[in-house]
Amino acid sequence: MTTRSDETTSLLSRAKNEDDHGSTRRSRLGSFSRFGSDDEVGNIGVRPSGASISTVPLALEGWHNRSLSAQADSSDDVVRSHRRAATAVDKLSMSGSAGGGLGHHQRARSFMEAPDGSISALTPLEMGRHELYEELPFLAVPGMQRKEHNLSVAFSSYAAALDTLETDEYLESTTGMGLNPEEKELRTSQMSLILLDELEVDAITVTTPLIFAVLIASLSQFNFGYNISVMNAPEEFVFPGHSTGAWSAAVAAFCVGGPIGAVLAGKWADERGRRGALLLSTWIFIIGGLVQSLAPSLILVTVARAIVGVASGASTVLVPIYLGEMAPPNLRGVIGTMTQFACVVGILFADIVGFVLANETSWRWMFSLTTGFGICQLALTPFLLESPRWLLGRNPSSSKARFIIKKLRGFRYDEEVETEVEHYLGAAKTQSLNDDSDGGQDKDKKSVMAEMLADEKVRLLVVSTLVLQVANQFSGINAVFYYSGLFFDGVIDNPLVGTTLMGAINVVATYVALLLMDRCGRRTLIMWSSAGMFASCVVIVLSLLGYFSKMVALGAVATYVSFFEIGLGPIPWLIVAEMFGGKYVTVAMSMSCQLNWICNFFIGLFFPAMNEALGAYSFGPFAVVLLLVFLYALIWLPETAGTTPAELQAQLVEKNAGVTYHNMDIEGMAAHAPPSKSEWEQALAELAADEEKNDKDYGQFDSMRSG
Repeated sequence: MTTRSDETTSLLSRAKNEDDHGSTRRSRLGSFSRFGSDDEVGNIGVRPSGASISTVPLALEGWHNRSLSAQADSSDDVVRSHRRAATAVDKLSMSGSAGGGLGHHQRARSFMEAPDGSISALTPLEMGRHELYEELPFLAVPGMQRKEHNLSVAFSSYAAALDTLETDEYLESTTGMGLNPEEKELRTSQMSLILLDELEVDAITVTTPLIFAVLIASLSQFNFGYNISVMNAPEEFVFPGHSTGAWSAAVAAFCVGGPIGAVLAGKWADERGRRGALLLSTWIFIIGGLVQSLAPSLILVTVARAIVGVASGASTVLVPIYLGEMAPPNLRGVIGTMTQFACVVGILFADIVGFVLANETSWRWMFSLTTGFGICQLALTPFLLESPRWLLGRNPSSSKARFIIKKLRGFRYDEEVETEVEHYLGAAKTQSLNDDSDGGQDKDKKSVMAEMLADEKVRLLVVSTLVLQVANQFSGINAVFYYSGLFFDGVIDNPLVGTTLMGAINVVATYVALLLMDRCGRRTLIMWSSAGMFASCVVIVLSLLGYFSKMVALGAVATYVSFFEIGLGPIPWLIVAEMFGGKYVTVAMSMSCQLNWICNFFIGLFFPAMNEALGAYSFGPFAVVLLLVFLYALIWLPETAGTTPAELQAQLVEKNAGVTYHNMDIEGMAAHAPPSKSEWEQALAELAADEEKNDKDYGQFDSMRSG
C-alpha cells in the first residue's frame, strides 16, 4: 500500500545508511517513538517471527468460541475487567515516572516499514482493518461471519504480541529488566482484547445509507426467490390443457436465462457500475413480469420466464458483489445471510400468495407481482449509492467515491476517509485478478483456470467446489420448490398447504443454518446434510410405496428441506469464498454459478417426466447422488483451510516477516488519539528538511577540509 507518507519519509530508509552522521539521524528518529526521545534506544521497531508470536491468548480463544451476539453484548464488560487487571503490572504504568516506568510520548504514531523502505502510517486498529480488507473477498456471502471474526481475533493477538515485544525490548534496554512471563501474558491478553473490541465495532455498527443499500439490493434476491416458486401453485389454471413437457419447458426456461444473466452481469457491472447494473436487472424483472402476466399463450410465458431468469441470474452475481463492496469486512457475512433470507422469504411469499391468486381469474396478478417488486425497487433507487470500490477502480482520486465512503461509514473527518480509501486501493492491489470483470478479462481468467488446475492442491479445491455445486441441484431440492404441488397431490388434501409448509420450514432452517455455521466445520455440515437428506429420501420412497403413512412422507420432505439448508444449500457457495485466495475466488465463483444454473435447468426440465416414469421411486436418483456426496465428503473433501485464529495468526507472521513495526501502542491508541497523519507527515517533512540542511553542512565541511 502506498500513501503520501511513503514519498515524504524515505529518510527513514536513508537513516540506516552507515555514514559519519548516521547516529545523529537515528537519535532524531527517536523523537517519533512512543517511549519519548531516548538517544540510547532510538526507534528500532520490532519484526514478527514464529518464535515471538506463536500462540493466541486464552482470553481470545474463549471469546471466539462464543456466539457473535454474546460477544457484542458483553465485549465492553470483558475489556473493562482486563483493563482493571492490568493495573497490577506496575512496570507498565502510564505515569512515565523517572523510575523507568513506561511513558507515552505525545508525538508518537504507529507505522510500518516495508522491506523496500516504504512507510505506512497506520494505527494498530487501521492495520487490522487493512488486513481484513486484503484477506476477505469483496463478496457478501452467507456464513462468512466465522472467518471474519477469526481474522479479527488473529490480528488482535498478532498486534498485541508486537506491542508486548516492543515494550519488553524497551524496558530491557532502559532498566535492564524486561517483562516476566506473567506480565507478558497479561499485557498480551489486555492489549488483544482492547484491539479486538475496536475491530468488532464494525460488526455491530451500521449507517442509514448502508441499510438502504442492503434493503434495495435484497429486493432483487426476494424477486429471484419469488420466481423460483411462482409457477408451483397456478399450474392447473395457466392455459389449461397444456402438456407436461410444455409446462416443464416453461419452468426450466427460468434456468436458461439464469446463466446468461450471470455471464452478462460482470460486463454490466464494469461498464455501468454496480448501481447501474442493478438498475438494469431491475428493468429486466419489470419487463419479464409484464410479458408473463400479459402472455396470450404458454409459449410467451416460457419466453417471459427466460427473461426473468436473465434478471435473476444477474442478481445472484451483482448483489453479493455490490453489498460486499459497500459493507465493511466484518459485516459481509451478516449481510450475505440477510440476502439469503430475502431469497427464501421470496419463495415462501409466492406460496402464500398462491392461496389468494392461484385460480382461474387471478393467476395473471400473481405473475405481475414480479413487475410490482421491480417498480418498488426503482422507486427507492435515489437512496442507492454507487460502489466506492468501482469508482476508485476507475479513478483513485474520485471525490464521489470519498463522499460515498464518508456517508457509508459515518466518518466526520477527511483523514478517516483517506485511510478507508487506502484500504480499498490496497485490497484491490492484493486481489489484482479479483476484479469482477467477466467480459474484459476472459484471457486472464482462462490463464487463471489453467493455473488452478495445474496446482495439485488448488485442483482438489476446484473439483470439490464443482462436485458440491452439482450436489446442490442434483440433490433434488428444486424439484420440491418447482413441483411440490405435483408431489403433494394425493399426499394431502390441499397440495398448496404442503408447499407453504415447506417454504416456512425453509426459512426457519436458514436461521438454524446460520447458528450451526458459526460452530461446525464445513465438511462436517456437508456430511450431516447429505446423510440427513439421503435418509429422508429413503423414507419418502418407502412412504409412497405404502410402508409408512402419507403424513410420514410429509414429515420426511420437511426434514429433507431442513437438512439441505444446513449444508448443501449455503456451503457450496461459502467454501468458494473461504477456500480460494483473492486471485482465484472470482473465477471459482463464476464456474460454480454457471454449473449450478445448468444443473438447475436439468432438474426443472426433466423431473416431471422422471416422476411419471419412476412413480414412487422418483426420489431414488436423488438418494443415490446424496450417498455419493456423503462418501466424497468422507474421503476427499478438505475442511476449509486456515480458518482458526492460530492458523491465521501464523499466516500473518509469515506474510509480514520482513516488515518492521514501530510504536505498536494499542493502549495509547485506545486512551488518546495519536497525532493525525498530516501532523505526522509534517513533522517528518521538517526532519527531512533538517537532514537535507545537515547534508549540505557536512558537504561544505568536507570540501573545506579536503581543500
